[in-house]
Amino acid sequence: MSQSTIHPTAIVGKGAQLGENVRIGPYCVVGDNVELHDNVELVSHVSIDGHTDVGEATRIFPFASVGHQPQDLKYAGEQSRLVIGKRCTIRESATLNPGTQGGGMLTQVGDDCLLMATTHVAHDCIIGNNVIMANCVGVAGHCVIGDNVIFGGICVVHQFTRIGPHAFIGAQSMIDADVIPYGMALGNRASLAGLNLVGLRRRKFDRDAIHRLRAAYRLIFASEGTLQERVEDAAELFKNDDLVQDVVNFIGAASDRPIMTPRNGASS
Repeated sequence: MSQSTIHPTAIVGKGAQLGENVRIGPYCVVGDNVELHDNVELVSHVSIDGHTDVGEATRIFPFASVGHQPQDLKYAGEQSRLVIGKRCTIRESATLNPGTQGGGMLTQVGDDCLLMATTHVAHDCIIGNNVIMANCVGVAGHCVIGDNVIFGGICVVHQFTRIGPHAFIGAQSMIDADVIPYGMALGNRASLAGLNLVGLRRRKFDRDAIHRLRAAYRLIFASEGTLQERVEDAAELFKNDDLVQDVVNFIGAASDRPIMTPRNGASS
């Protein structure tokens, strides 16, 4: 059985649970209610506290603050949780906060995510698998980020916003409306700039399925009729198409934020 390696300058709470082959580097601080699964590495100067669970083979780099009290004035010390998935990479000075009573008591990051330097995941966020956040991305509380979403650098996301799977958020964008699955959002108070066609092709989506998705996108964001009418038309016209139905269902789901639309009409 592999033993964990703890640097003599590190402080590990008596109640902390460590899996096999955990490596805790210099000057790290690990709280009593933290669980580090097998092969987790804290490179150095990492501070982890709260009811925090870090998945197998995740690496956390210097000066990250993980699981500390959320930046929510309504937080009253409730024993909420932060769960980080397997094989994630959390880079320097990233901050990840646990949930709150007002948001389900849980913040969750999926498997195989890359959170680059100075990224922030606020309380009660749900982050999917294979999400990439470039440097200085900030996600406010209660957001839901789907699988395979990619953020360029210096983006911010308004609280309670949803971003659908396989979306792409361009650098320096401010997202204050829900971004459809497979969409591409750009700009300050961003608007849709079409579909994430590059990402879809890189992930080997079927060419005919992409063609149908493009046709549905043009229909949904056309100028005639209401958005609801156009979504209903797309749902019927492409009722056997999984990608289109993902978009239809996303738009139909309840949300506290509006749906992001193209600024100057549909394009893809």
